[in-house]
Amino acid sequence: MPATLPPDSVGLVIPQTLHFDEPLELDSGKTLPHYDLVVETYGELNAARSNAVLICHALSGDHHAAGYHSMKDRKPGWWDSAIGPGKPIDTTRFFVICLNNLGGCKGSTGPTSINPETGRIFGADFPMVTVNDWVRSQERLMRRLGIVQWAAVIGGSLGGMQVMQWAISFPHALRHALVIAAAPKLSAQNIAFNEVARQSIFADPDFHDGHYLEHDTLPRKGLMLARMLGHITYLSDDAMRAKFGRELRAGKINFGFDVEFQVESYLRYQGASFVDRFDANTYLLMTKALDYFDPAAEFDHELSRAFAATEAEFLVASFTTDWRFSPARSHEIVKALLKAGKRVTYAEIESEHGHDAFLVPIPDYMNVFRAYMGRVSTEADA
Repeated sequence: MPATLPPDSVGLVIPQTLHFDEPLELDSGKTLPHYDLVVETYGELNAARSNAVLICHALSGDHHAAGYHSMKDRKPGWWDSAIGPGKPIDTTRFFVICLNNLGGCKGSTGPTSINPETGRIFGADFPMVTVNDWVRSQERLMRRLGIVQWAAVIGGSLGGMQVMQWAISFPHALRHALVIAAAPKLSAQNIAFNEVARQSIFADPDFHDGHYLEHDTLPRKGLMLARMLGHITYLSDDAMRAKFGRELRAGKINFGFDVEFQVESYLRYQGASFVDRFDANTYLLMTKALDYFDPAAEFDHELSRAFAATEAEFLVASFTTDWRFSPARSHEIVKALLKAGKRVTYAEIESEHGHDAFLVPIPDYMNVFRAYMGRVSTEADA
């Protein structure tokens, strides 16, 4: 926990819960008659309401992107490296909003919420949600906050997919789109990783067809395995080699199946800690939303046509050792934007951190990010 708050921190923050009574029709054909969204905001909205920035979170993210909820917190929000006074998303210049998406498990309506039709916890009965559904709910949040146009919509990984959907679905509603470590759709390999993760959850005897909370239990082993698998794909081979190598915990081989290598211990720790803070049904929903994302599908699978009506200027960034969403996938986005005649800046950052690099304050990455957001801020002040 911090003894004192860092000077570049947004400080202590309090989440807000906003209730929406307007029914939301989902891509699945189902409807949420009403729902809650939990949000955090940092900075101040200017008089012209022109400096608002939306942060879209990735698979295991939530509304707590920066700052601390209390002085007892061990760590700040998940993107504290990028959000705060003097940081790329400078809260002395921007009004920043981050929410927990529908289907989440940090307060927004999702599988752990009460189903109004049955009075029971939704569990597996919570409807499938898509990136498109999230963006429509976020647009309602935008209207609730009295914002006509975002200065920028920003996200990494699954968050970057939401950014693209924003630019396509609501082209007038954002001036800049920052797509970081993302892809225009998942590869077959990525879908396969997600399916193995889901199957590990389904196979847990404590899953109870998704209604484990009613049985006062959790599919701990299944979710732990899913997280371990996911974490392997977020790191590069170089990062794992540099961090762990083949180091043995006890300094010698014990010829058994218990933890012997440091990397095994690390993965088990990551899996176990994840179970205590994330819901298995939410994990299933988020991975399916990843699988389903394919905005070009409605445009004869031509991505440039999907971007044809967009009005935002784009920053697309990738990382050299990200093999989950490799630079080649960002190249597809950039080429499609250029073919559609859009303004786009591209940065490919040298990094050994793999997919997780978008969360790391790599100097070159932060410099590109800060410079681009400086332009966004200048426009917002004009």
